[in-house]
Amino acid sequence: MRILAIETSCDDTSLAIVSCKDDMFIVEKNLVSSQIDTHALYGGVVPEIAARMHAEQIAPLLYALEIPQDGSTVDAIAVTAGPGLVPSLRVGVACATTLAVAWQKSLIAINHLEGHLYSCWLAEKPPLFPCVALLVSGGHTELIFMKDHGNYEYLGRTRDDAAGEAFDKVAKLLGLGYPGGPLISKKALEGKKDAIDFPRPMKNAISFDFSFSGLKTAVAYHVKDHPDDRPEDICASFQDAVVDILVSKTLKAVEKYQPASVLLSGGVSANISLRETLKKILSDRFPHVHYHTPPITYTTDNAAMIGVAAFFHLQKNDFADPLTLAADPNLPLSSL
Repeated sequence: MRILAIETSCDDTSLAIVSCKDDMFIVEKNLVSSQIDTHALYGGVVPEIAARMHAEQIAPLLYALEIPQDGSTVDAIAVTAGPGLVPSLRVGVACATTLAVAWQKSLIAINHLEGHLYSCWLAEKPPLFPCVALLVSGGHTELIFMKDHGNYEYLGRTRDDAAGEAFDKVAKLLGLGYPGGPLISKKALEGKKDAIDFPRPMKNAISFDFSFSGLKTAVAYHVKDHPDDRPEDICASFQDAVVDILVSKTLKAVEKYQPASVLLSGGVSANISLRETLKKILSDRFPHVHYHTPPITYTTDNAAMIGVAAFFHLQKNDFADPLTLAADPNLPLSSL
């Protein structure tokens, strides 16, 4: 079984061929066309520009996969239907629905967040259920209890900024550029994480929700009031606060729900401090819980994770109608 997967939810155009053999996923090809250099000029993603660039890149990427014109080497087509930027989503959905009709292939609609969860199935061993999943990206910060394939319960989410968004805004405050996550992480290596005692909003709250707006504001005031402080120390202290909040909430969920596995996914899961801190504390406090995070390649938006998620929909004959499927920028995880 081979699936052609398409992902255009934000600013990365990605197409992949994913197959499955003996319950192991094989990413035969995963092509990504990044728009970072373009959007860096504006300090963030511009939806209309992103959509235009998706339209320019999607056909060349499809040709690069070397699929015959009749689509005979693929068995199904998967596409991100939402959530995301609606102009971007529409490009991918239009391509997928057109190919599904032309090639007479089954079409599978995938939630973008579900794709990030299933990126953890691209690691060496598949996770065991139930799972507590921390999904952290530029647009989302969620704690999800994954009871089985397709069975999700939201535990908590951000009430304002996502963690990745906070990284971008702090990087902009410091004049580092875009995207902020990798730039702050690099600067933090040369700084002292205990140099500045930044707040940890909602860390000790009863709920599993997150909040990063207050932390971002605290950094802004500190930069204004202490213009001579080393950017490296600000980055290290800010990153430490974010990691502390994320890890603390996750551990609280592990303590309550007693999962077999913990999943860490999304673009911010590429942050080495977050990956290693969560791994170490889980190992010390919950040695029986398995820890899974995708290879760095599959942490950011990519079609391979969409293809993996599609296999589990395929097993349930969960198909979309190519004549009616529409992009949904607010698509809830539970709806698929």
